[in-house]
Amino acid sequence: MHTPPSDVPADVPADRADRVDDVLALARLATRHGAVREMLGWLARRTGGPAVLVGDTGRVLAGPGGEHGPAVARLACGVAAEAAVELHRRGAASAVLGGGEGPPVHLIALDTGPRTYLAVVGPDDPHCGMLLADAARTLALCWRLEQSERARRRIESAEEHSREAVLHLLMVGSVPAAQRIAGALRPALPTVVQMYVIECPHARRREIVRRIDREAEGGAWIVPCPVRPNHVLALVPPEPGPVSGDPHGGPAPLDLLIVRLVPECRVGVSAAVALRDTPTAYEQAIHALAVARNAPERRAGFGGDVDVTVLAGPEGYVWASELLAPCLRYAPARRADPGPQELLGTLGSWLSFGGAASRHLKIHRNTLAARMRHLDGLLGVEVSRSLAAQSAAWLALRLHTAPQAAAARAQAPPGHTATLDAVLGTPAAGTWARAQLRPLEQAGPTAGLETIRTWLRADARLPAAATALGISLPGARKRLTRAEDVLGRSLLTAPSAKYELWLAMRALGSL
Repeated sequence: MHTPPSDVPADVPADRADRVDDVLALARLATRHGAVREMLGWLARRTGGPAVLVGDTGRVLAGPGGEHGPAVARLACGVAAEAAVELHRRGAASAVLGGGEGPPVHLIALDTGPRTYLAVVGPDDPHCGMLLADAARTLALCWRLEQSERARRRIESAEEHSREAVLHLLMVGSVPAAQRIAGALRPALPTVVQMYVIECPHARRREIVRRIDREAEGGAWIVPCPVRPNHVLALVPPEPGPVSGDPHGGPAPLDLLIVRLVPECRVGVSAAVALRDTPTAYEQAIHALAVARNAPERRAGFGGDVDVTVLAGPEGYVWASELLAPCLRYAPARRADPGPQELLGTLGSWLSFGGAASRHLKIHRNTLAARMRHLDGLLGVEVSRSLAAQSAAWLALRLHTAPQAAAARAQAPPGHTATLDAVLGTPAAGTWARAQLRPLEQAGPTAGLETIRTWLRADARLPAAATALGISLPGARKRLTRAEDVLGRSLLTAPSAKYELWLAMRALGSL
């Protein structure tokens, strides 16, 4: 027996007081997270029988609530499902079914579409019918809200995956396909872009995406990074529109707005590039982010140079083709096995992201490891272990995909071979290498050439470099962080400048 609540007049009949008490309890439960399951659990405790929501086809949609064991819950679900199908066949809104050999089932239809039934199996409350009628109204509202929220999340997830697919197409060079998809999703991709890489707390990433989209007035193409869970990527036109509230009355850069709005963020910004050069823009923004992490303003633009076309030319194109030839000629034994282009894509992703390439490529980490072992065998070098092999493969991929590579290979004399030393031995390569290393030469000893040389000789493995330098692991990390500031390039976070630095030192004979 329920005791009437204190705010119910004393002269109210006990049955009516109980009903008021029940309606108030349901209203309170409706405000909680997971309201439907909370109410089903309360109904089960209140009536003494498992409570569930069942669709008109007999599918259990929510529940069972209460403290019943698994066996009782399974039985209740089965009985409720059969009863709901029967009630729907009859076209009735409510009924009590069963009660012969099995337990009675109280059912009432919720005001939802498609038809959903609230069912309580074997209740011992004599007023169950009235209670279910009161509960059905509140439950219907909460169920529709939860269904709407699920639909919103599905749409949001589908759009997020579509945007991620557009970014992936841009990163692999399929610009027309990316533009077609982006044109349907909106906004259309600009022909000239800047890439923003925003480092932020993972738990706030969706909120930050919404705020950036609002500040960019819908003109930015924003994607939660598929590789780094604490990164947000944004492709924006080089000239952002005016933003109200700027102290000087003019347009405020989007990166400045971001760090003002969310102080936990760090932002790296690329130079303005053509849309087809989105991979270059991403690499530039990652390098800028390495500087922004230690900058007092928490943002930085890219001010270096990642162009290796100076190492191109006929000799470079021939060498790249020869290095990658075993992979390019590879014919998979099974139709499901990756072919040459997929293997080269795996190699490029692994060189950029390391083990995180499994998230970029949407494959299992064991599949990634197996592909890398296969590439080691095809190329005849341990790309997965040796920085020298990685640097050579990185340069070969850059030269192989250059627009003029095919024509240069066709013009090479028959039987002509090339070596990496020949590619790096030209005067132009020497000039490029000295420009790469000049900031380190001008830095102090803790961020200078010797620290980087030792780290590269240790295959860019920090523990081995710390041992060779005779310092602690945190000390070695601090030195490389200082070198990142000096170079304006990322070293410890992929994509890293370690390949260019290795090639530069190799060109000058200082490794």
